[in-house]
Amino acid sequence: MKHNYKKKAVNASVYIGLSILAVIWILPILWVILTSFRLERGSYVTTFFPKNLTLDNYLLLFTDIGVLNFPRMFMNTLLIASIACVISCFFVLSVAYCTSRLRFKLRKPLMNIAMILGLFPGFMSMIAVYYILQALGLSEGAMIKVALILVYSAASGTGFYVAKGFFDTIPKALDEAALLDGANKWQIFTRITIPLSRPILVYTALSSFLAPWVDFIFARVICRADASQYTVSIGMWRMLEYTMIDAWYTRFAAAAVCVSIPIAILFVVMQKFYAEGMSGAVKG
Repeated sequence: MKHNYKKKAVNASVYIGLSILAVIWILPILWVILTSFRLERGSYVTTFFPKNLTLDNYLLLFTDIGVLNFPRMFMNTLLIASIACVISCFFVLSVAYCTSRLRFKLRKPLMNIAMILGLFPGFMSMIAVYYILQALGLSEGAMIKVALILVYSAASGTGFYVAKGFFDTIPKALDEAALLDGANKWQIFTRITIPLSRPILVYTALSSFLAPWVDFIFARVICRADASQYTVSIGMWRMLEYTMIDAWYTRFAAAAVCVSIPIAILFVVMQKFYAEGMSGAVKG
């Protein structure tokens, strides 16, 4: 009885601790959502809950495009994120499969170089990257989108370690059996390895899709003063400038809510495949 009492007390403490952490985690999200519906202007208010609610912040965000064209920024980012996500997934999974299943002379040096490069933040190379893009004619006009897609997807292959670790857990006997049945490496990769790797595919897709939405440094350097090519991170940063924050602060909160919607939708859709992949892995 005494042991059961202690066990229940520990479980209750764990639940209480998790509940407190959940409240701390949800509170900022709740505050942003409430602020997006707030009628009072400016960033300094005396109450947590808005005194008056309105939908004007969302309406003005998408209709008042004279200073900041948020709909265009949103579509720019959505296009860049979608294409970069597909390319990044292909790069990461391809490199991970090759390093996990194939044996070649430069395999270990390649993995060591990728690990060393991963220790340095990407923005250290932004000046060199910009001049390379400029030399290729990708730093002006609509080609800026192409430049951002290349920036977000080109180096994604160096982040293959997590995917490689997952591929290492898939029995090589499956590959050998497929080879005996006449399948080639590409067929094994697309018809056996990828269907068994849905969890890591979901992880790669989410991380690749999220990057263009939250990146500011590379987007700012490449887009510079071309407002027609801005991504949402640049536009939301502009909303908080001291000359605009009074009128745009509540619209900034509305923009934050809008930005979270495509990411949340992708997570909800991909979560189903993640759960199916995990259940399939357990059964295997």
